[in-house]
Amino acid sequence: MIGALLVSGCTTNDPNQRAKVGAAVGAVVGAVVGHQVDHGKGKWVGAAVGALAGAAVGNYMDNQQRAFEQELAQERQAHQLEIERLRDDTLKLSIDSEVSFDFDSARIKHGFARSLDKLADVLLKYDRTVVHVVGHTDSVGSEEYNLDLSRRRAESVADYLASRGVPRGRLRTEGRGESEPRASNATEAGRQLNRRVEIYVKPIVQGQEHRAYESPRY
Repeated sequence: MIGALLVSGCTTNDPNQRAKVGAAVGAVVGAVVGHQVDHGKGKWVGAAVGALAGAAVGNYMDNQQRAFEQELAQERQAHQLEIERLRDDTLKLSIDSEVSFDFDSARIKHGFARSLDKLADVLLKYDRTVVHVVGHTDSVGSEEYNLDLSRRRAESVADYLASRGVPRGRLRTEGRGESEPRASNATEAGRQLNRRVEIYVKPIVQGQEHRAYESPRY
């Protein structure tokens, strides 16, 4: 079935159709992969479809990083987005909330949606990864409210990526509120740095599949 969907996806130049095919393939793969995870206990119980052999991970993530850098060059040049390679080959994309959300809102701005379109295209091409979307806020307001806002923003980003064809089985969301500041909250410049969304793209590695689904902590 997966092969048939891939063939049908290769016979059209319609980007909307490609997104639909990508979602369909992802749903099949996600169902198989999801079946391997004991959600009740949060433990990995089998091998993922399409997991990367250990020796292939570095090259695969190199290529994906270059694709992100090319597709999101305009955002990087405008200092709206940072791309970082972490120690375990995870890619971290940090996005300034000033360009992604209005104040006190979890609704994605139109300009940010265009950036997410590009990001989704790369994620669909490099599908042997799990995508963690983590929301952060500054310390203005109550801790409880900020935690909820950061969760809603992370969920909005994941929902949008899913609407562009990224399988739900590859998406994880988390809100951390004001608990992990990048800078001091005493200044507006610092608070702006702290209001952000981070996207972690973790490779699914044979024999270590569970690590791709673990919450990113660096």
